[in-house]
Amino acid sequence: MTGRAGGFDDPPAEVLASAAAAFGLLASSARLHLMWALSQGESDVTHLADRVGGALPAVSQHLAKLKLAGLVRSRREGRRQVYYVDDPDVVTVVRVMVGQLTARSQHAPAAVRALRGNGA
Repeated sequence: MTGRAGGFDDPPAEVLASAAAAFGLLASSARLHLMWALSQGESDVTHLADRVGGALPAVSQHLAKLKLAGLVRSRREGRRQVYYVDDPDVVTVVRVMVGQLTARSQHAPAAVRALRGNGA
């Protein structure tokens, strides 16, 4: 059964499942922070670990999951592995979501706390 809302057909179940899996990976604040950092430009794992404040092995594991999901890619430069987001749509989604929540937090801190589950 296909529905229409706002003039758009509902996407196929496979597309919704893929989107849910991608959003599931981004539900981790550590992975979302990595995606945010990579949306600003490519980086190696050492710089990313410093930027997000994570341990190198943990950041490497998060990057491996993001890479397996096709959200990031990497290339070798000498002994360094450089990570980047190769999909401008993923960059847009991350920037829009983080940007909107940042703007809201500056105008309505109680609403953001409520979203985080800390109460209003």
